[in-house]
Amino acid sequence: MKFLKVLFFLVCVFGVLTARAQSSSELKRQRDALSQQLEQLNREYQETSNNKKTTLKQLSLLKQKISLREEEINNINSQIRNLDNQISESNNSVHNLQGQLDQLKKEYAAMVLFTYRNRSAYNKLMFIFAANDFNQAYKRLKYLQQIGTYRERQAGYIQETQVELHVKITELDKNKKEKSNLLADQQKEKEALGKEKNTQVQVVADLSKHEGQLKQQQQDVQRKIAKTNKEINAAIRREIEEARRKAEEEAKAEQKAAAAKAKAENREVAAPKTKTITKSSTTSEILNATPEAARLSSDFLGNRGSLPWPVTNGNLVQGFGLYYDSENIKNESYGWDIRTNTGAAVRAVFQGTVKSIQNISGTYLIVIQHGEYFTAYSNLRSYNVREGEKVGTKQTIGSVATDPSTGQAVVSFALYKGTTPVNPKIWLAPN
Repeated sequence: MKFLKVLFFLVCVFGVLTARAQSSSELKRQRDALSQQLEQLNREYQETSNNKKTTLKQLSLLKQKISLREEEINNINSQIRNLDNQISESNNSVHNLQGQLDQLKKEYAAMVLFTYRNRSAYNKLMFIFAANDFNQAYKRLKYLQQIGTYRERQAGYIQETQVELHVKITELDKNKKEKSNLLADQQKEKEALGKEKNTQVQVVADLSKHEGQLKQQQQDVQRKIAKTNKEINAAIRREIEEARRKAEEEAKAEQKAAAAKAKAENREVAAPKTKTITKSSTTSEILNATPEAARLSSDFLGNRGSLPWPVTNGNLVQGFGLYYDSENIKNESYGWDIRTNTGAAVRAVFQGTVKSIQNISGTYLIVIQHGEYFTAYSNLRSYNVREGEKVGTKQTIGSVATDPSTGQAVVSFALYKGTTPVNPKIWLAPN
């Protein structure tokens, strides 16, 4: 019974430690990802700094670095807390195992002493023959056999407990060493964070000296964004009106043909089998008026959450929705800004038809229709498709432009259902 209790305790401890190990493994994976992002930001910041001209992009990169550095410190703190819990549990396990080992040794010593005192065959035979009857003699014989078996089992328990104790002590030493390394890393990260915050103060001071020029840069960026959004909306509205016109013309032609046929057959005109597009029809009804468009919309919807990114490698630098710029001015993003490699290929996220290609302040915007859905790709240096061309999923449509003042290659991606922008996060596959 005592052995079963010990076994149950060890199983519980193993289960808890396994869960801890999984948690620690996830924290290490997250920290590795944070370190890679920090390395990327450091390279980009160094390239920006080499321009010898403080820009808003430098400040933005510094803020991202500080945010990631703080996140990494929090990650290290979580790892340290995990290790503290593991060390505490290991200490308790070592203490319990040592107590169990001492008890097992004590019981084993008592059995050895008993065996020593009854070591002669004569004493064993006298113990058996002194029984009152045959049944009692048989029980005494079995008792002596059980003592030998129990002694061997106790020796096995002692060996197993010693091995388990050694494992726990080794694990404890390993955790203590790992904690020491993490504390050293934590101190380095804190020192780096302090330097980056001091640099941020200096950058802000430098920016204030060129406030007028920087505001002009910001205004140029905002004008480009506004023009891009306007062109996207205009392209979508044109397609809606064109789809409405075609649907109305087809409906009229169908009605005219049906009337002519009914007249020839001297009967009343039957009601149209398909729903007629009118001025009151919804955008969805208009864009899905044809079977081909309805099927494409359904296929696009069926791939929600698994669409590929518009670039093979990229990091999100600005998400969908409201945000505040460096001047604390509220803005709204209708898509994603994705930082990628210089000259990276930009690709269609789903099959569709190219509906618009526009030059926006020196870079290109491409709008692709997928039934009632539209995707827009802006800040392209070049393009290799034409309006009206059908494209496939992951087909290259152009290459991303690089900002000459910052050296950054950022592609802007937006997704619309009709004229309504939707968050790419729920449509694109996890990166």
